[in-house]
Amino acid sequence: MKGDIFDVISNDDAFDILRRLAREDQEIAKRIEEIAIEYLEDVDIEDIAFEVYFALDRIEVEEVWDRSGSTRDGYVDPTEMAWQIFEDALDPFCEELRKCQRLLLYAEAKKHCLGILEGIYKFEKESPSEYKDWAVDAPREYFDRVLKEWKTGQNNPEDVAEVEDFIEKNFADWG
Repeated sequence: MKGDIFDVISNDDAFDILRRLAREDQEIAKRIEEIAIEYLEDVDIEDIAFEVYFALDRIEVEEVWDRSGSTRDGYVDPTEMAWQIFEDALDPFCEELRKCQRLLLYAEAKKHCLGILEGIYKFEKESPSEYKDWAVDAPREYFDRVLKEWKTGQNNPEDVAEVEDFIEKNFADWG
């Protein structure tokens, strides 16, 4: 035996193999799609909120300092870099939201939105991170951006009203 192949192949390799299997057999393709949808439908708002909070809270102020200042291409303002780092930390979560919207999984996209918003809000209100001093308005700004982006890709006015109501009840000072 050559060993466990799953311990050796990369994610890209696995995806290419999966795509090849799907092209060769329509039944396998259909089953892959079913499993993928099941996987994407498994969304927990609190888990996302925790992950967002953790992603933001683990940003070290030293990262801002290391990535800003004089460079060979000019000067990078520390505040601008702090905002960029904030955006970079949120991007994977926002991409999951967009993915759900592209697949017309609107209920799941709503859950992603609520989880992201809750995580940002919690970071702003509870994190002792020194990094926050360099991105003072970033949490509120990105809270609004995520909400606006979600609304743009949403097709149900009742969902929008429900999210706005949730924000009013849970994030009253940001509603």
